[in-house]
Amino acid sequence: MRSVRARAALGATLVVAVALIGAGLAVLLVLRANLIDQADLQAEVAAREVAGALATGTPYEDVELDDEEDHPVQVTDEEGRVVLVSKDLRAVTGTGATGVTPVPSASAGATSAPDDDDDGDDDDQDDDRSRPGRGEVSSDDPDFSDGTATVDRTTADYRFAAVEATTPDGVTLTVYAGAPLAAEQEAVNTVRGAMLTGLPVLLVVVAGVTWLVTRRALRPVEGIRQEMAAITASEDLARRVPEPDSRDEIAALARTTNETLTVLEASVERQRRFVADASHELRSPIASLRTQLEVAEAHPELLDLPGAVADTVRLQVLAADLLLLARLDAGEKPGGGTVELGALVREEVSQRTGDRIAVAVEAPESGAFEVNGSRGQLSRVIGNLLDNAQRHAEGSVAVSVAADGRGVRVEVRDDGAGVPEEERERIFERFVRLDDARSRDDGGAGLGLAIARDVAARHGGTLTVHRADEGGAAFRLWLPRPA
Repeated sequence: MRSVRARAALGATLVVAVALIGAGLAVLLVLRANLIDQADLQAEVAAREVAGALATGTPYEDVELDDEEDHPVQVTDEEGRVVLVSKDLRAVTGTGATGVTPVPSASAGATSAPDDDDDGDDDDQDDDRSRPGRGEVSSDDPDFSDGTATVDRTTADYRFAAVEATTPDGVTLTVYAGAPLAAEQEAVNTVRGAMLTGLPVLLVVVAGVTWLVTRRALRPVEGIRQEMAAITASEDLARRVPEPDSRDEIAALARTTNETLTVLEASVERQRRFVADASHELRSPIASLRTQLEVAEAHPELLDLPGAVADTVRLQVLAADLLLLARLDAGEKPGGGTVELGALVREEVSQRTGDRIAVAVEAPESGAFEVNGSRGQLSRVIGNLLDNAQRHAEGSVAVSVAADGRGVRVEVRDDGAGVPEEERERIFERFVRLDDARSRDDGGAGLGLAIARDVAARHGGTLTVHRADEGGAAFRLWLPRPA
């Protein structure tokens, strides 16, 4: 039962089985109720015919009991004695009495002969008194019961209807007439047998069809699984899982899986490139520092202490940049505090004492330029942009803060050579230097702009580069205002 196909087939079979059993029981109950209603009607009609004859004063021996096998009749009086039965009725159950032998009694409707009139004249009043009265048949719904009757040595189940009748003599009789249930039982048994025979076959068909349909539907999933297993074994993230032509959930799963593999491949490639570039960047200052220390060990008088300090500082800055990038790649979120960008820019510029070009600040003190985020990370972004401008500027560097739509824009401009349009996205990649001839000491490690864009993205903003009015580069940092 670990297979999805097996569970689906079993679940569908159980559901269909429950539905069919419920529907079958309902059909049998409705069929049986309808057939019993028909038997009740036949029994009632037969009972009322006999009751009508008795109510008119017909003598017991003259009552016609036709079709005795299909409608056996038993009549009892007020004391429960049997006064009339069908001719071939040998035994009966389910009625008011079990007897089938009539008790001798006066015939219903028997009256004395009319007296002769001495004068020979007819006396209408005397004739009316001598003429028997008329009884009645109860109009109430009859009582029904189940029982058996043996007619001419054949015993069968019957449905009996009990109808009361009053004879002209005032005697109350109860007429029991039966209707056979053989047809009802045969019909119910036939339907039940057909259901019991067809249900297993239908369930087998449902299970088989569900198994085949599920197998066909899950075949692409097996292809995806096998390809993912092959990718895992080979560690080749350039491979992709097959995408079915259908537009169902499995096709969406395959597309999402391939999109995930694409992102994962880019991430792994980026990590590999990052490790390689970081190792390359760290090798030079470490080798330089080691060389200086080895020379100092052999010839203390030749120790270049300022150079050693510079290499150590460079290593420290590079290590700090790598640590920040690692935290950003790990998904570190900025703090939830509020930062006033105008004040932050003025503070950052005021702390820069070693710049070769003075920075012009255009940040109104009265302006409200608040954003949500980490003060330390945003300060790092502004510092990196100013460092980049100082490297490339000819004679001027300017920074401005202004409102921009639903956010705040910080722009850092210089009058240097600018950034070629085709390189304006590449410069934000890690360890990228556009001027390969530039020394590493002057050009840095190529991480400043990458860090700045990553921090901007973590704060829900953007960082882009354009051509400045002064002719150089203009870096625009946009951050959203608090909601």
